[in-house]
Amino acid sequence: MPSFDVVCEPDMVELKNAIEQSNKEISNRFDFKGSDSRVEQEDEALILFADDEFKLGQVRDVLIGKMAKRNVDVRYLKDDKTETIGGDKRKQTMKIQKGITSDLSKKVVRIIKDSKLKVQTSIQGDAVRVTGAKRDALQATMALLKKNVTEAPLGFNNFRD
Repeated sequence: MPSFDVVCEPDMVELKNAIEQSNKEISNRFDFKGSDSRVEQEDEALILFADDEFKLGQVRDVLIGKMAKRNVDVRYLKDDKTETIGGDKRKQTMKIQKGITSDLSKKVVRIIKDSKLKVQTSIQGDAVRVTGAKRDALQATMALLKKNVTEAPLGFNNFRD
C-alpha cells in the first residue's frame, strides 16, 4: 500500500554550510573588524556571539540570509534566550526544530481527516505516516498540507508505491 511520512527536519549539511558561509562573511566584513562575532553549532542549537545587541542582530541577519540562499527554511530556528556574557558581549541561543510536535501532528491529522481524502493517518513518534490506496490521493494530501500548514516547514519522505 502506498505511503509516505510527514516530517519536520532540516537538511543539516546545508545548515552547516550556511553557518560556515556566515562566519566567513562576518570575518570579512568591515563593520565586524576586531569584534568577536561568530555563529557556532551545538547538537540541537545554534549559538550566536557578538559584542553588543546591534551586532547580534547583524549576525542573525547574515545567518538568515545565508540560510535563505541555501534553501534552508528559517522556521526551523526558534529563538531561545539572549544573555550577557561579560561586559557588553552578548550570546543568543537558537534551538533547531527537529520532529513534529504533538500539537502540530494532531493538526495535520485533523486537516487530512477534514479533507475527506481516502487516506489513513497514524502518528508515529515525531512523524505522521499517511497511507492510501492510490498514489494520486497521497499527492493530493501533500499539496493540501503544503497549503494549509504554515507554522512549521513540513517535509515528506519514505514515499513508497
